[in-house]
Amino acid sequence: METPPDYTSVAISFSGPNSNRATRSPITLPVPGAPSSSFAIYKARIRAAFQGANPRVCAAFWFFGLINNVLYVIILSAALDLVGPTLPKAIVLLADVVPSLFMKLVAPYFIHVVPYRIRILILVALSFLGMQLVAWQEKLPMRLFGVVLASISSGLGELSFLGMTHYYGQFAVPFWGSGTGAAGLLGAGMYVCATSWIGMSVKASIMTFGFLPAIMLVAFFGVLPQGPLDGKNKGYEEIAESDVDEQEEFGDAEDGGLLASSPSGRAFAARNGGAPKGDALHELIVKLRRTSGLFYPYMLPLLIVYIAEYTINQGVAPTLLYPLEEMPFKNYRDAYPMYGTVYQVGVFISRSSTPFIRVRHLYPPSILQVINLVVLTLHAMFNFIPNIWIIFAIVFWEGLLGGLVYVNTFAEITDRFDGEEREFSLGATTVSDSAGICMAGFVALALEPFLCGWQVERGREYCRMT
Repeated sequence: METPPDYTSVAISFSGPNSNRATRSPITLPVPGAPSSSFAIYKARIRAAFQGANPRVCAAFWFFGLINNVLYVIILSAALDLVGPTLPKAIVLLADVVPSLFMKLVAPYFIHVVPYRIRILILVALSFLGMQLVAWQEKLPMRLFGVVLASISSGLGELSFLGMTHYYGQFAVPFWGSGTGAAGLLGAGMYVCATSWIGMSVKASIMTFGFLPAIMLVAFFGVLPQGPLDGKNKGYEEIAESDVDEQEEFGDAEDGGLLASSPSGRAFAARNGGAPKGDALHELIVKLRRTSGLFYPYMLPLLIVYIAEYTINQGVAPTLLYPLEEMPFKNYRDAYPMYGTVYQVGVFISRSSTPFIRVRHLYPPSILQVINLVVLTLHAMFNFIPNIWIIFAIVFWEGLLGGLVYVNTFAEITDRFDGEEREFSLGATTVSDSAGICMAGFVALALEPFLCGWQVERGREYCRMT
């Protein structure tokens, strides 16, 4: 009788469009219950997934993602407190995303002339000033102007830091993504904790959180290795052969790693040509052509998922209420930030998942997000979901899908493009999430009042009690 093998394992692999090869997940996980499924083996294989990672690079990009996004989340969590129950919360959403969208639309075509060291100072100054205006100004227009300043900082920060991952190897994007996921969880959780549990005022909470951008300065100047940035800010340039050793130091080996470069990226560069130096018009045309090539495989699924999830968050979630005795809250007002916190838990988990699983087909999770929007909108109208705990589960699933599409979009770009193509493509694609949020904001402006009015007409007046 043949002796069974001592171990069993399963590898997760996906193949996607525009790829002539199947790419395996960076780790192989043992099947639960198999002789090899011991904790020590799991631990060893997870450690192998991060082999070659520079801890300073990983820590710096995690904090970049965290701080760049955390103020954005705090502002959205405070939307109800900033505008009151009578105005749509989407007003705050639009002020928080439209300036960011504008910067992402125009900045990729000129921002490379500004050194990263200068950019970081601008980002911190704008975000700090914006948060203090939100905290100290009593009039809504001035508060919204503060939100606009913080939004400009967030938009410039996202395209800058994602572009900067090009110089720091394969682990920069996953840790950036994990940091942005943690920002959602930490931002929503901190605001709930400060205002609902500790009892701090809205002004004191936002003023205190306004000092968080100082961490970004420490991460950039004190943690991040500066060597890869030296001489890299005088316009775009391809990675030279002499840079190979330096890239390998940060784990950017091209031997099948998590985000190793692929031939398809080089083919893309060959089709479009490098950006010519000294010809600004031709350079702009080439970049616009590159952007159009990114739309269907990367930008559109990211756009779809953000339209759906932020329509849920800003237009539907404020109306997902039950009688107070059927909810785990003391006030109706507490439901809105709690939905945000549950959503951000899902975002954090999925944005931290790329070292373990990669999703290369970006459209299926985007379509599933649209289904979430339809289900929750119908429930807000017809009240068929029996309790709030099921709503929590759907909102958590919503966060998982949104984070999954976000981080895998940028991981795919990093995987497929090389050199200047990668840096530009990462920055240009960031416009999709802001555009999706912006479109969702306009939809939510009409959707939330409609759903609330629909409920009030049928005797469910909870949305007026927040």
